[in-house]
Amino acid sequence: MNPLVLKTIHLAGALGVFTAMGAILAGASGQHKKWASMLHGISLVLLLLLGFAMLKKPPMDQQWWMVKVVIWLFLGVAPVLAKRKALPAPALLGLCLAGGVVAAYLGLAKPF
Repeated sequence: MNPLVLKTIHLAGALGVFTAMGAILAGASGQHKKWASMLHGISLVLLLLLGFAMLKKPPMDQQWWMVKVVIWLFLGVAPVLAKRKALPAPALLGLCLAGGVVAAYLGLAKPF
């Protein structure tokens, strides 16, 4: 598949994750919360599958992709943390955004 298409859909997945997190943390209720949760899950699956599709195979001698998987796992658990109020909403949103920035940096620079 065309790498540009993969990157575009991968970025759309990232936008979907953060849009859904914003809706969940803003206190969406009823049907809106259900749609936000569905968007979050579908976007996470897109991120994971397309990320590995772009890699073709994980570069085992480098650790940056493992850090990105850990960030992906944190973003997957973030709605549960919001629901249980384990962290205040602004702190959780800040951590999610920081994770997104780190993931973007690792994807572009591949520093280690």
